[in-house]
Amino acid sequence: MRCPYCGSLATQVKDSRPTEDSAAIRRRRVCPDCGGRFTTFERIQLRELTVVKKTGRRVPFDRDKLVRSIQIALRKRPVEAERIERLVSGIVRRLESMGESEINSDAIGRLVMEGLRSLDDVAYVRFASVYRNFREAKDFEEFLDALSGHGTGHDEDLEDDPAA
Repeated sequence: MRCPYCGSLATQVKDSRPTEDSAAIRRRRVCPDCGGRFTTFERIQLRELTVVKKTGRRVPFDRDKLVRSIQIALRKRPVEAERIERLVSGIVRRLESMGESEINSDAIGRLVMEGLRSLDDVAYVRFASVYRNFREAKDFEEFLDALSGHGTGHDEDLEDDPAA
């Protein structure tokens, strides 16, 4: 593992332990050249995933991008980092277990929406506003009505929106 401070390849592992959910190994490392200390995480990867964007463009799946998107939706919300990590790990496991190496970006968005809905209502609405491309206040109003059950009363109103 390359030292992030000096670039040396001679780093040493000082301590290894599983994360709380046992989905990764946390390693404390030290660089003998500069004395820098840092942490790395090792995760299981079942297959290489490719995301197929709405435009048809294909890009490698980026777990960090998924984390950033969820963190943006959860900004200033009282949700512990451990719960966010569990949500992300669960989404990645579900994507990998689909059996496909190419995943539609809509499928990822639906899984994030599902996870955020059970985690935090405000983050759920924030993410939905971007994912569903809300253009005006009326879009929020219709979504919130469906969320609170004042629409038709069906959860499908939230999941099968043609604007999604």
